[in-house]
Formats: sequence, structure tokens, C-alpha cells
Amino acid sequence: MRMAEGVEWALHSCLNLAWVGPERAVPTAALAAFYELPAAYLNKQLQALARAGVVYSTPGPGGGFRLARDPEQITLLDVVVAIEGREDAFQCTEIRQRGPGATPDAPTAPCLVDQAMRRAEIAWRAELASQTIAELQAAVRQAAPEVPVRARQWFAATP
Repeated sequence: MRMAEGVEWALHSCLNLAWVGPERAVPTAALAAFYELPAAYLNKQLQALARAGVVYSTPGPGGGFRLARDPEQITLLDVVVAIEGREDAFQCTEIRQRGPGATPDAPTAPCLVDQAMRRAEIAWRAELASQTIAELQAAVRQAAPEVPVRARQWFAATP
């Protein structure tokens, strides 16, 4: 399974909004410039986050994006679902009912391939749901303490 690059962009944007804090809205252009990303495409990701209630946008001069909730209340799964959607990664189409390998009991017996894939996806989603933006912030702060400082300074100096 491969996630769209928008997930990475959205997670980093959420981290930067967390570093900046709730007192200042950050324009899309500034969030995009921080990583040299195309602003129009990043804006689509930010709008998806806004529709999901992860961020909110403030229009007009001095407007931009802020986290809609405390970083402790935003999970990595919230961000992934906002960008990728809620659909299951694996879609069982019951191919076991086709061709020479079809079995008469296939429609009533559970598909074991589907069950295995669902268990894996549930585990993956549970792991993402167990981690918050705040926990990610703490891990970054521990591994690279200069990152939040540099981000806050850069965004403070950017109109």
C-alpha cells in the first residue's frame, strides 16, 4: 500500500502549525515555502484537513490555517483519513468464486484472504490512532531539538 505524498505534507504541516501555536494563523504560501512545496497542491491537502476538522482556516489578510484541536487530540489516523479517505485499503472482490478454482461453498464461507488483510489493516489503523501530533512533536523535540526552534523562528519571520 502506498499513501499519497499529501499525507506526508499534511503531517508536516500539522507539526508546523503545532510549533507555531494557536495564536497565529499560517498562510498556505508560508507552509508550502517551508518545504519548497507547490502551494496550490498543499492547499488541497489543507482544505481536506479543514473538512475533517483537523485544521481550520481564517480568511482574509492575516489569515491562514491553525490546528482546530490541541495536538494531543489529533491522531496520525485523523490526518491519514482526512487525506486518503475512510475506505478500506483492501477490497475483496470474491475472485475465489470465479474460474476453475471456484468452490460451491465460497459464497457462505468467509474469505480467509479478506480476513487476513482486514486484521492487518485494523492493526495499522490502531497504531496510527494511538499516536498523536503531540507525541510526534515530543519525539521530534527529543531527536532533533533544533527543529521546533527553527520552525518557530522561520514562521515568526515570515509574513
